[in-house]
Amino acid sequence: QVQLVESGGGLVQAGGSLRLSCAASGRTFSTMGWFRQAPGKEGEFVAGISWSGGNTYYADSVKGRFTISRDNTKNTMYLQMNSLKPEDTAVYYCAGDNWLDGSSWSRKSEFGSWGQGTQVLVSS
Repeated sequence: QVQLVESGGGLVQAGGSLRLSCAASGRTFSTMGWFRQAPGKEGEFVAGISWSGGNTYYADSVKGRFTISRDNTKNTMYLQMNSLKPEDTAVYYCAGDNWLDGSSWSRKSEFGSWGQGTQVLVSS
């Protein structure tokens, strides 16, 4: 059974940090990414990463504050979130699929496997 399980969400004050994890089981994913959905808003792309980790891509809203990484020996992806802002409050989802062209990483429809999400709440 293919599964993606996120963890690490929680409540943090503005300016603080959190590290999200996404543990995959049942298969490996060449391309992985993080998306988020805030209450009442459309889901949005956060960051994507290639199999080797050598290619990464970030939404402008998180560039310089968030870092995506992966450990293929553990079949796990991470999102280090620093300098958190209230507008980062959302449910964060991890996603995975086979190799995807970098130009498509920001499209939710390109990813076939999804986790259940983890809540991040940033207080002001």
